[in-house]
Amino acid sequence: MYARGRARLDRRTKSLLLRLRRGEVAIIDHEDLDSVSVEGLIERGVAAVVNARTSISGRYPNEAPLRLLKAGIPVVDEVGTEIFERVKEGELVEVRGGSIWADGRKVAEGRPLTEELVVERLEVARKRLAEELENFVRNTLSYVAKEMGFFLRPLALPKLETRIRGRHAVVVVRGEGYKEDLRAIRAYIDEVKPVLIAVDGGADALLEFGLKPDIIVGDMDSVSDRALRCGAELVVHAYPDGRAPGMERLEALGLAGRAKVLPAPGTSEDVALLLAHEEGASLIVAVGAHFSMAEFLSKGREGMSSTFLTRLRVGDRLVDAKGVSKLYRPKVRPFQIVLLVLAGVVATWLLIALSPAVRHFIRMLWLLVGP
Repeated sequence: MYARGRARLDRRTKSLLLRLRRGEVAIIDHEDLDSVSVEGLIERGVAAVVNARTSISGRYPNEAPLRLLKAGIPVVDEVGTEIFERVKEGELVEVRGGSIWADGRKVAEGRPLTEELVVERLEVARKRLAEELENFVRNTLSYVAKEMGFFLRPLALPKLETRIRGRHAVVVVRGEGYKEDLRAIRAYIDEVKPVLIAVDGGADALLEFGLKPDIIVGDMDSVSDRALRCGAELVVHAYPDGRAPGMERLEALGLAGRAKVLPAPGTSEDVALLLAHEEGASLIVAVGAHFSMAEFLSKGREGMSSTFLTRLRVGDRLVDAKGVSKLYRPKVRPFQIVLLVLAGVVATWLLIALSPAVRHFIRMLWLLVGP
């Protein structure tokens, strides 16, 4: 195993993805790499991935790291967090087997991730899935009891310029399968013109599809500067005590003046759904939303209490688009092709029959080529 490139370092993979370039070596601190991070690393064409932790722990079935290996990207795990002190941003590094070299010296040693190791840990994870599920449910129920009071009360909403009441709203999260599902509902978006609410990096997902978000909700740590400057309303998700770390970035970009703050527990995804609900959306479509145990564990969350309570509160107004692209894929049928050909023949015949100029041209052509 060998790879060489400029080092890009960040303890938060989703922040690193915003500045990674093709051929660079991604140095991360991410236990159990999730599918969205893996997809981003593959799309950016990294030369290698060096992880301070383990990309697959075997805690739950996580096939995402296997996709990195299938894409031909070397992965070295468990190099230790000291690498963040030993390697500088932009420094030229080499990956030689499990060794990481910079400026002619070995700066870290780790374990190369192989397909065999991933399969082995997936088997371990499947065997202990029942135990992990039990812990996950216990944690969820424990936090439900603690957070229920908040979710039973209306949100203290900031005043928005975007009208939501009586309209459909699409809440876009950059979660697993978001591209396929956005593609599947694109015709619906073009026709119905719903309010587009992006959760952090979901704003970039919309821009990729040529769509501009109306509102961006989140802690603003995984959304690009371009998306923040696209003209959308900015709602910073703050802690219940009012602290809003996301405002620091907006201040640095000169955007804090038009941003609103919304203190609330739970995830930014939950807050976006509640915002649409409280503002009176007639239907809420969730794209890329998290709901499986694996998705929550991959985000470092030991339960899903806030999401459970949010979905209970939003009720039947919520439609989850996850998997829509797998449920139905329109196909062109043979009779549709025949109809298209017939329509072309009929249109040509009518053009000849009704246009004197066309009839004259055909007559002249016949005289020229005829016997």
